Amino acid sequence: MNSMTMILIGLAAAVVSFVVGWMAARYIGQSKVANAEKLAEKIISEADKEAKALKKEKMLEAKDEFLRQKQNLDNEIKQKRNELVKFEGKLTGRERALDRRQDILTKQEEDVKQITESMKSREERVSRSQEELNIKIAQQNEQLEKISGISNEEARRILMNNLLEKAKQDAAREVKEIKDHARQAANREAREIIIQAIQRTAADHSTETTVSVVNLPSDEMKGRIIGREGRNIRSFEQATGVEVIVDDTPEAVVLSGFDPFRREIAKMSLERLVSDGRIHPARIEEVVRKTTEEMEENLVEIGEKALFEAGAGDANIEIKKLLGKLKYRTSYGQNNLQHAIEVSYLSGLMAVQLGLDGNLAKRAGLLHDLGKAIDRYTEGTHTQIGAEIAKKHGEHAVVVNAIASHHEDVEPISPISILVKAADAISGSRPGARRETLETYVKRLESLEHIARSFSGVGSAYAIQAGREIRVMVEHEKIDDATAEQLSTDIAEKIQSEMEYPGQIKVTVIREYRAVDFAK
Repeated sequence: MNSMTMILIGLAAAVVSFVVGWMAARYIGQSKVANAEKLAEKIISEADKEAKALKKEKMLEAKDEFLRQKQNLDNEIKQKRNELVKFEGKLTGRERALDRRQDILTKQEEDVKQITESMKSREERVSRSQEELNIKIAQQNEQLEKISGISNEEARRILMNNLLEKAKQDAAREVKEIKDHARQAANREAREIIIQAIQRTAADHSTETTVSVVNLPSDEMKGRIIGREGRNIRSFEQATGVEVIVDDTPEAVVLSGFDPFRREIAKMSLERLVSDGRIHPARIEEVVRKTTEEMEENLVEIGEKALFEAGAGDANIEIKKLLGKLKYRTSYGQNNLQHAIEVSYLSGLMAVQLGLDGNLAKRAGLLHDLGKAIDRYTEGTHTQIGAEIAKKHGEHAVVVNAIASHHEDVEPISPISILVKAADAISGSRPGARRETLETYVKRLESLEHIARSFSGVGSAYAIQAGREIRVMVEHEKIDDATAEQLSTDIAEKIQSEMEYPGQIKVTVIREYRAVDFAK
């Protein structure tokens, strides 16, 4: 009974607890729902306020933007209106100008019409006068034919021949005067430029020889140089390609050879052998080989020095080496490197005075004989070889042309090429710069005189000033002044085409009339 009561009580308590919990939960839920509803209403209210404020702000911004765009549009319309007003003013001005021009053209047309009518009347009068004149001329011609006994055609032919001959003489005289004036002016300007260039150049002029002298410490050294049965001297000559002359000259031997480069190697080698004291075939070959290697290296230094001295800039190492070799080459006894440096100076000075590129002229002058550094067994002239080398190593086209054209093998393309040719002639024709044998000298003079005498009307010809000038005496009854001018040009062209010579040759044609009588 008690247990049952306890169970019932427990069940009742549980039911009560459930009911109380359910009521409490319901109360709490209703409270949360109420709070949530209040919060939602608050959020909605605030959102509504913000939306109204934002709407008002956007409305104000849109209004401002509208006012701004309206103002811009008004300004643009105002500007366009002003432009239209200006354009209308210009059109009005143009219309007025066109009206004035139209009035002027109308007046000019009327004037032209009046002038045309006047010209027509004048032409009619002139035509009538011309017909009358032709009739009178015909009548006079008939009378002249009767008086002279020759026809009109014959008289016209005689007159034309006389006029033609006179015109030829007048034209030749006029051409001669123009050429004389131009030549005098050109010669005067060229002479001043060349003289100034030469005055500013002070190059040495010493001709090269074909022998070198090596001083010895004593005459006893000659025997050591010769060696037993001449083996040392034969070995030395074979290694160097230079002849060793041992004579009675005290404490000296002579090295003879036409190749200055080999002769210099031989001289340096012999001096080292004499200084060292050990002279035998093996030692000779070793010293000559080392000296040759050193000389090859020195060629680059010599080339660099020449470029610096001439102010011609830098160059490829092969070109430097070839410039160095020019120091050991000669032409008519003149050192080629010294000649090239002098040509560089002269070309640069003359180019500057003429307003040309002085640096380019210096470089062209320095490299103009580059082909002479190549072995003489190479095919082609030194101008062709030098031009090919310069072109191969990227030299300027004017430099290449100056090398190729300084002996007139090709046509010059630049005034610099002509200056290099002139500088080459100046350097080669200075007194003492070159030498030639007596036989060659006499033969050249005879050839000059023979060429001059080969022309018709030449009485005699004389080569003077060491062959730098040829004076030609002509017969005055066969050659007139105008023909004498042409004769000097023809002789100069023939000398240029048939002879080889350094520098230039002046051709002077002399024509004079001498009247001689005797008082008895």
